[in-house]
Amino acid sequence: MDEQDRIGRYITEALDARGGSATLIDVAKHIWDQHEVDLRAAGDLFYRWQYVMRWSANRLAKSGTLVFDKTHRGVWHLGAPPMSGR
Repeated sequence: MDEQDRIGRYITEALDARGGSATLIDVAKHIWDQHEVDLRAAGDLFYRWQYVMRWSANRLAKSGTLVFDKTHRGVWHLGAPPMSGR
């Protein structure tokens, strides 16, 4: 498993823990809170993990696992974004 897959798992875990939707900042906070020890032990990834998080998010978006909210900048969703109150 490459580092983008690893961080991708952390992203989906963070979104799942927040009901399927969260801001980029909340995803990063969750990853740090839950995986700080792993990240510190990951060599150079420790210094690049937030960049890798963005690259991993793009990979997840291309696969349809993650959707970037077009109306709320910096909000990520698992799968399709929730329907607005219509």
